[in-house]
Amino acid sequence: MIQLDSLTKVFDTPKGAVVAADHIDMEVPAGEICILIGPSGCGKTTTLKMINRIVRPSSGKVFIDGKDTTDMNTQDLRRSIGYVIQQIGLFPNMTIEENITVVPRLLGWDAPRFKKRAREMMDMIAMDAEVFLKRYPSELSGGQQQRIGVARALAADPPVMLMDEPFGAIDPINRAVIQDEFLKMQQELNKTILFVSHDIDEAIKMGNRIAVFREGKLVQYSSPDDLLAAPENAFVESFLGEDRALKRLNLVKVRDVVSNEIGTVRPDETLETALARIDDFGYQNSILMVNDRHQPVGMITRSVARTTKGYCRDHFQAAPPLASLDDDLRKVASLMFAHDTTWLPCVDEQGRVSGQITQRAMTRHLGSRYRSRSEERIHAGREE
Repeated sequence: MIQLDSLTKVFDTPKGAVVAADHIDMEVPAGEICILIGPSGCGKTTTLKMINRIVRPSSGKVFIDGKDTTDMNTQDLRRSIGYVIQQIGLFPNMTIEENITVVPRLLGWDAPRFKKRAREMMDMIAMDAEVFLKRYPSELSGGQQQRIGVARALAADPPVMLMDEPFGAIDPINRAVIQDEFLKMQQELNKTILFVSHDIDEAIKMGNRIAVFREGKLVQYSSPDDLLAAPENAFVESFLGEDRALKRLNLVKVRDVVSNEIGTVRPDETLETALARIDDFGYQNSILMVNDRHQPVGMITRSVARTTKGYCRDHFQAAPPLASLDDDLRKVASLMFAHDTTWLPCVDEQGRVSGQITQRAMTRHLGSRYRSRSEERIHAGREE
């Protein structure tokens, strides 16, 4: 959807020419979010602004959906691209409805159509149209204004969106909420998005691809997983931080690591049966008790099963914390640390046991990715 072909910007200053963006080559497939990240002054925002011509390129081209935008009318180009900035930029003398419908009105939409669109956008960003549409920006919180900024950028249904640190001015709690809401919207909208950020954790969470910039140059352009597993050089490695292996926990879902080898007992089975099944799964010191719907209802420990007679229904402890198949490994690791355990049962959307996840399996999964990338590099070095 977006292709940058040797895109370059040189600024003339009293001290001479400054290269802000140096022959940037990138392709962003339709429906993906690409995060531009790097230290201050590295060229990421300049690159973003050249796409909608807020900054005019010194050389190079921008293609959108295969079309060269060089000779496009600047106003038409900008109206076809959604744009969100950190400062939000809502018009203070306009109502929220008027702010959201700015571009549709410029495009000649009739009143019933753009008013309907404003209400659709309010539903999409989880704000009550009856409460907020007639208010002014000054009557909203910073987080609410940011949501309106996103709604305004989406109102005319542009295929491409540019976002310049859109959540940077919001407090951490609201930022996480808005990020999650935006990702849910993206699953439905499937927009192609270039997104400038200074936060590597935000980049990993939000991006399908990450472009790392340094001194006007594109240093590495990879998926988040590839970026963390195989930094291109020492600069990228230092930028990612020493905890980059832990950052990968955000990228892996439980369903990628879950094992279906898990022992269970029913309430009407004996403790002797429970002990035998615990022994069958020798690395565990307990076993899960499930009901007729195969949902966890408790846990039998080895010590109880070995020293007590009777039925499981009379001697169980509370069920351990559960992991959903769609949880990421960061949440799982947090639960394991908090509850001093090395394994968790996993459940599906109906709450039925579908397997287990262990600390060892998580370590192996993450480690195998690093080992494979290291082997690829060694092999490539030998071929050279």
